[in-house]
Amino acid sequence: MAKPHVNDRGFIRCPCNRCINNAQHQLEVLETHIHRFGFMSDYIEWIYHGENVNAASSSNVPQPNSGVHDRDEMFEVLEDIISNDAEVDQLGSQSSNVQYDDLFTALNSELYPGVSSFSSLNFLVKLMHLKVMNKWTNKSFDELLKLLKLAFPKIDLVESHYEAKRLMTKMGLGYQSIHVCKNDCALFWNENSMSETCPVCSESRWKMQEGRRTGKNVPHKVLRYFPLAPRLKRLFATLKTAKLMRWHQAGKSTDDNVMRHPVDGRAWKDFDRKHPEFADDVRNVRLGLAADGFNPFNNMSISYSMWPVVLTTYNLPPWLCMKPEYLMLSLLIPGPQSPGKDMDVFLRPLIEELKELWENGIDTRDAGNDRKVFKMRAALLWTVNDFPARSSLSGWSGQGYKACPTCNEDTPSMRVIGKTAYFGHRRFLPSTHRWRSNLDFDGRTERKRPPRRFSSVDIMDQLRRVKTSIPGKHPNYGGVKRKRGDDDSRSTGNDDDDDVSEEDDETVEESADEETDEGNDDVDTEEDDDDRSYHTSDSD
Repeated sequence: MAKPHVNDRGFIRCPCNRCINNAQHQLEVLETHIHRFGFMSDYIEWIYHGENVNAASSSNVPQPNSGVHDRDEMFEVLEDIISNDAEVDQLGSQSSNVQYDDLFTALNSELYPGVSSFSSLNFLVKLMHLKVMNKWTNKSFDELLKLLKLAFPKIDLVESHYEAKRLMTKMGLGYQSIHVCKNDCALFWNENSMSETCPVCSESRWKMQEGRRTGKNVPHKVLRYFPLAPRLKRLFATLKTAKLMRWHQAGKSTDDNVMRHPVDGRAWKDFDRKHPEFADDVRNVRLGLAADGFNPFNNMSISYSMWPVVLTTYNLPPWLCMKPEYLMLSLLIPGPQSPGKDMDVFLRPLIEELKELWENGIDTRDAGNDRKVFKMRAALLWTVNDFPARSSLSGWSGQGYKACPTCNEDTPSMRVIGKTAYFGHRRFLPSTHRWRSNLDFDGRTERKRPPRRFSSVDIMDQLRRVKTSIPGKHPNYGGVKRKRGDDDSRSTGNDDDDDVSEEDDETVEESADEETDEGNDDVDTEEDDDDRSYHTSDSD
């Protein structure tokens, strides 16, 4: 009845016991206030909400909600969630919040008769937090709930961990389970969500026993995906974090020689210069991505590699952006093998959401600006990882003679006891630096200039020459790790294979003419040529 009577900003007078029609809120905030503070008992004629005075009936007087817990902290949490998640139409009105009815029911329910300051929802949230912090198993959590029910028969609590998870999901704490091909070829997601077999290798989606399915459909692998947009919206739902999301503009250093946050760096400034429409709104989100593998079983005798993909928000000040509570787990990539060259397959849900946030943005309520709706966009600025993880994320091989992504084709490398070593670090020194003529390193002086700087055009030209490979680890598509020593097993450019080509095992001798050009005639001896092999751009 009251929805048609909101003002042009979507606000309406709140008839709760605290506001008593003096304050105006949006509809979803009004609903939480009525749940929390109760309805005005003397507000019989709804003159501020479109009711005809003569038609009002004293028999329909709404009574205050006696089940409200004034000190329960979960009211503020739900108010922020509903306020930010409500869909906004062109008139500024919000859709109904039916999906939150279960949360309000648990919020307005006393945990135990006589305990009015502790709601059932508040207790459940704290119990789930203890489970996570102390690594309780799901079974132990179920047993604890049974014990509480047995000891306190009148306690208002869920029956199992499964029910608790369903309730927590409505607060935005859930994730999507996406099935994965056993060979990492593809995800059973979007266009493949209903497929029974992999579109690449035709393997079954489900685990099989003796050529038949088990009694229950069990997928080979499950990728856990935690949607990004709801959590970014949550950062703007409360006044405190909404203000912190603007820190990078007000808190950046005024001294060009001081860097205390990525906003002071050249990469950030270069991005703003190239995308001024993105930089105009300080609320647009800058993200960093980190990924690496770990063994979840704490037992190194078990070979298992699980890869979490974590995002951090660089809008926040430096003392918060790396705190655990602000790190957002985005993907949990299953093992037992590392994704390797198939990392793109697993990153697809995140990439699709990042593209949507970059191109179109998403409507978000800003608690720091009178809860007005703005179009929030996001951009991934960089990744944070070690060198092997960088190989998986970028596709640039981290092994072999040309492994350095900075030097590219000019990577200087050499064979040392069957391994590839990289040298030439003195090339980056000034040409007159005394260390360039020092013979302590390898008995040679360094006369070469620093490696070339490859432009984006050069890199794209290199990418066009790369052959498209079929994703996955299926044996028919080169997914088997080849054994060392096989005649046909020597290859380069594969991160999962430590073998090198037969040509690379041979000694690459540098000619006397090349040494003369470099000014190294005095150290070029026959012993050097016999004991060392070099691989540089000059010897290709």
